[in-house]
Amino acid sequence: MLLFLCNTFRPAPPRCCRKVRASAAKCGSRAERKAGPRGAGSMGDALDEPWWEAAAGEGSGSDASDDEAIEKPSDETATYKGPDSKPAVTKKRKQPTECFLSQPEETPGSTPKAKKRKKKKISDVLEKSPPKPGVPEDLQNLLSQHFGTKRSVIEIEELKLPDSCFLPANDLTHSFSSYLKEICPKWAKFRKNHNEKKSVVMLVICSSALRSLELMKSMTVFKGDCRVLKLFAKHIKIKEQMNMLEKGVFHIGVGTPGRIKALLEQDGLCLNSTKYIILDWNWRDQKLRRMMDIPEIKKETIDLLEMRIIKLCREGSVKLGLF
Repeated sequence: MLLFLCNTFRPAPPRCCRKVRASAAKCGSRAERKAGPRGAGSMGDALDEPWWEAAAGEGSGSDASDDEAIEKPSDETATYKGPDSKPAVTKKRKQPTECFLSQPEETPGSTPKAKKRKKKKISDVLEKSPPKPGVPEDLQNLLSQHFGTKRSVIEIEELKLPDSCFLPANDLTHSFSSYLKEICPKWAKFRKNHNEKKSVVMLVICSSALRSLELMKSMTVFKGDCRVLKLFAKHIKIKEQMNMLEKGVFHIGVGTPGRIKALLEQDGLCLNSTKYIILDWNWRDQKLRRMMDIPEIKKETIDLLEMRIIKLCREGSVKLGLF
């Protein structure tokens, strides 16, 4: 009876013990195997000690294993796959690949590329050989090369100049004044007899306006009291030059081939009284170019020669000189 009364009026265990009992019940047979058979000191037989302390001692040893059992599912649950489940697709990580630049294989029979030829400079040519003075043959060759593919044989023959049309060429020892005195011994007579407007006795053709000014300064000894007209386009309009030619009488004209050609085309200048035409052939600029080495000046000069000068030279009224 005492045992019955003790069991019926036993105080309720605390909540922590209830949790331990619930976890022990969930473990099932596995927890019982680990705990082993109950002996004399079990919860039902030992009345001297509170039964829940013993249960708590038993439960504390099995907490770690129970937690592992809860956290780690059994092999059966891990390997179970439902009927609708699809096989898991594992993504493979791409391994980094190294890039290598392919080099062309050198073959023993491969020949090196040919180097481009460098264009010859005028300065290189002048270093090897000293400059030569211009001669009438140089002008003849220049005209034949320019009109060789554009004109017929008969037209090229008409453009050729006889040797009698040329004055003595400069041998690079004369100044401009001394050269003019040599080729024009009767200059004083021509200067006195010249009274025609729109025309000059001597026409000097050079490559630029600055070169024209230099030649005008260097001929002061030769010209004397003669009137000299600037025939270039820098700072001077063509109408102003035409008005000056109509109103006054000029003996010498110095200018560029482009402006002289424009004056001839507009009837501002005529060559009726012209006796001498001088080409500034041998002078070189800062780049060591002569007037015939500059493409624009070369074309304008050849057009000017073809327009009027070659015809007058063949007729014998005009003499051509190379300074």
